[in-house]
Amino acid sequence: MGLFRSLKGDHPDTIGGSASQLADQKQSSAQNEPTPQNLSSKIYQPPSGPPYFQQQRSQESFAPPPDPPPGRSEYAPPPGPPPSHQRVDADSHPYHDWTVIEDTALLPPPPSIGHERSPASNADVSDAARAHDWCQARPMVRPHQPTQRQYDSVQNGNVQLIKPKEFRGKLLMPSTGFWKGSTPSGSKDACLLTSLPLYFAVQDSPLNTQLQKSVYFEVKIKSLGRGKGTDESSLALGYCAVPYPTWRMPGWERGSLAVHADDGRRYVNDTWGGKDFTSPIQEGETVGIGMTFSIPKSPPAYGALQATEATLEVDVFFTRNGKEAGGWSLHEELDARKDLGVDGLDGKFDLYGAVGTFGDVEFDAAFNSHNWLWQPK
Repeated sequence: MGLFRSLKGDHPDTIGGSASQLADQKQSSAQNEPTPQNLSSKIYQPPSGPPYFQQQRSQESFAPPPDPPPGRSEYAPPPGPPPSHQRVDADSHPYHDWTVIEDTALLPPPPSIGHERSPASNADVSDAARAHDWCQARPMVRPHQPTQRQYDSVQNGNVQLIKPKEFRGKLLMPSTGFWKGSTPSGSKDACLLTSLPLYFAVQDSPLNTQLQKSVYFEVKIKSLGRGKGTDESSLALGYCAVPYPTWRMPGWERGSLAVHADDGRRYVNDTWGGKDFTSPIQEGETVGIGMTFSIPKSPPAYGALQATEATLEVDVFFTRNGKEAGGWSLHEELDARKDLGVDGLDGKFDLYGAVGTFGDVEFDAAFNSHNWLWQPK
């Protein structure tokens, strides 16, 4: 028993030190033992400033590159305020002055308005479709060099009219270059072409001769039936490149132009309703149509394509009872929706005189200048 007591308390100097020393140690341990207040104020208090890795990123990772971007030599913004904040002086004109009317005399005329249908008479849709397929299968014939005899014959007005199979009437030539024709009531559309071209592209082109070239002929309407339905009658005069579907009036298909008597409209490769041109042509009137080919008065605009073929100026003129009664430029602005262009008529192909008939018509056609009412100046 004495042994256990000495171990537990009779000999404190030997085991664990004196009682006073133990009390001091216990008090010091109690002071150093963590409490809730000490934990929040010492152990978990964040250090001052951002973390080290964020300091590194702010100084290095997000710094702009030392050089400007590719293709740029500087970062400075353009001088002056943005356009929306610029002041406009009273005397300056940043926009077009709409109060000033510019001279438009040198600008081309606007395109003429085309019509869907003729107010007088219209051909059958099936005939138009058949003619379209026919033209697709038969390209226009390239121009050829005429013999001297052929060329002289045309210049002297010794031109014949060829009757197509669709023509049901009579056709006579009482004198050189002067023809008389007539058709009975109910006759279908028919296009009579001259036996030789009135314009030879190889021989007559101003690009080859350096000279202006004009062609012309006249037609007198002696009788024109004005019935209803199948008895409606009319006549057209113009020019065609060949081959041409002869069951169609001139002006309706590719490579052709004409003025029609029943509505007074002009047709240029126009399968629609033509364009307003003159008043309807009456019985007893003499009308003529001509084309003038010439070298362009002004050179092509700067920057225009030079690889394309040279283009002639082509003007169409019309006469009525011996006096000029209007005309148009072949290269006028076209209606993109309806106009089919001027292929075959711009001086690159041979052109034949054409007289179109339907219904009850009686006419005279003059290709010899001695029989014309209109005389060139």
